[in-house]
Amino acid sequence: MILDIHVYKSDDGFTAEIPSLKGCEKWNHSEDELLVEIVDLAKYYLKLTDETKIKIDKSSVRNNLSVYKMIFDKP
Repeated sequence: MILDIHVYKSDDGFTAEIPSLKGCEKWNHSEDELLVEIVDLAKYYLKLTDETKIKIDKSSVRNNLSVYKMIFDKP
């Protein structure tokens, strides 16, 4: 399964959302920490176990938007 993660850069930090998961949004000062937090939140939403292997790939960058792909096997 592949989900898009949208990361928006602002003056005071970063906001991430997974558009296909309603309400799955996080904010942090650090983009790296934000990615860890949004993946943890997505795992909670999808009821994935800690053993689920997840790969994150950066797919594009446009202005203040970075798009990542969250790749994992569907349980």
